[in-house]
Amino acid sequence: MRRPFMDTPEQLASLEGQQYLVLRPTAGVGRLYREVQDAALARVGIPARRPHTGHVTLRGFYEPERRQELAEVIRAWAEKQPPIEVSAEAVDEFPAPWQILILRLARTTSLVSAYSTLTAALDATDFRRLGELPLVDWTFHLSVLYGKTLDAAEWSRFAEAEVRALSSAPTELLTEAELVWYQDGIEHAEVLPLGG
Repeated sequence: MRRPFMDTPEQLASLEGQQYLVLRPTAGVGRLYREVQDAALARVGIPARRPHTGHVTLRGFYEPERRQELAEVIRAWAEKQPPIEVSAEAVDEFPAPWQILILRLARTTSLVSAYSTLTAALDATDFRRLGELPLVDWTFHLSVLYGKTLDAAEWSRFAEAEVRALSSAPTELLTEAELVWYQDGIEHAEVLPLGG
């Protein structure tokens, strides 16, 4: 059974009407993600918001009225996209004001290419994209936990203890992406095999 990415009523409500194209690591990177998240949750010592399942977001959208049209563009991209290699390189953070602990990924050739070809496909449309940055500024990552409820000093102490380079870099090859959307308080998803 497919494990949801977000699962609390608060998270689902905050994402209403949005769509995301994501990758779901389940082997080496996925196992490391779960280990890092479990350890971080134990150390932070308070309930913290977090993704229910590790994922790499390639794009976010707000197209509740044109979801089918968006899906057609994403499906066409996926059919041409070769499998994508993801490799973990560090536990890192997005500092204040975001205060997010992340598992940072290396900029593998296939991951950078996937982001670039997706940008080219989307540039031919007028879909509303959320939080998009140019490739040079994008940090490929899996969000581990959200620390906005911590004050800046607490976050700084917590992040300082967590952030580190990885002694080994687990890598896995992903052969599918997922188009996820949030509607009526429910997470929906379509699995898209990668072609190429």
